[in-house]
Amino acid sequence: MLNTYEDFKDNFYRLSGIDLHSYKESQMKRRIDNFYTRRKFNGYDDFFMALSKDDEMQKEFTGYLTINVSEFYRNPPQWQTVEKDVYPALIDRFGKHLKIWSAACSTGDEPYTLAMLLAEHVPLNQIDILATDLDKDILEKAQEGRYIEKSIAGLPKIYKDKYFVSDGDGFVRISDEIKKRITFKHHNLLKDPYPRGMHLIVCRNVMIYFTEEAKERIYQNFSDAMVDKGIFFVGSTEQIIGPQKYGFKSAQSFFYEKTKES
Repeated sequence: MLNTYEDFKDNFYRLSGIDLHSYKESQMKRRIDNFYTRRKFNGYDDFFMALSKDDEMQKEFTGYLTINVSEFYRNPPQWQTVEKDVYPALIDRFGKHLKIWSAACSTGDEPYTLAMLLAEHVPLNQIDILATDLDKDILEKAQEGRYIEKSIAGLPKIYKDKYFVSDGDGFVRISDEIKKRITFKHHNLLKDPYPRGMHLIVCRNVMIYFTEEAKERIYQNFSDAMVDKGIFFVGSTEQIIGPQKYGFKSAQSFFYEKTKES
C-alpha cells in the first residue's frame, strides 16, 4: 500500500526513473494531488496502480510534471545580450563552431531562438545546437516546429519574416533551415550523463522547481560540461548563490562564466 507522498515518490522513481525527491515538495505535491484528485482516484495507491498499468496516463502525467512553459525571445533584454555580447565573445574565444546546449528545452522555442540569433554571426550550416528535455512528447512537438502565432509575438520582425511562414488557423511553422540546426534528445538532468566541451549552456526557468541539494548537483554537472571561459545562461529568477564553488563567476545578470576546469 502507498499511504504517503514519500511512498508514492519511491515507487514512481522505480517505475519512471523520475526522482521526485529532488523537486521542491510544496510545489510538486500540490501538482500531483491536483492531478489525481481531478481524475477521482482514491489516494496515492489507487493512482499509482493506474499509472503502472496505463502508458498513456503515465505519459500525460510526466508531461504535467515537467511544467512546459515557453515562448520565443522570452525576456528580450537577455536575448539581446546573447546576440550582441555573448555570441561575439564566444566566437572570439572559440571560433565559429560553437558547441551549444539548450537544457530542458521544452517546446523548442529556446534552441530555435539560439539558432536564429547565431545565424546573424555565422553561416547557418556551421550551427549545431543540442536541445534536450525530460518529456519525450514535448520533444516531438519541438521537432515539428509548429506554433501558435502569439508564441512569436515578442520575436523581432526580422526573425519572424526570415524564418516563419503562416500555417493557417492562427499557427506558424519554423523554416526547415533552422530546424536542421537543432538536435533534439531525451535527457534527465538528475540522472543521465551530461555532454562535454560546451561553450554555451542555456537552462532557464527550470532550477526553481528543484531542491537545494538537487540544484547543487546539477550546477556542478553543468560546470563539468563546460570548457573554461564558456558561458552559462540562467533564468530571471535563478541567481546562483556562491557560483565560485561550481567554478563560475558572474559575467553580468543571468550570465555566468566558467573560470576553471573542475
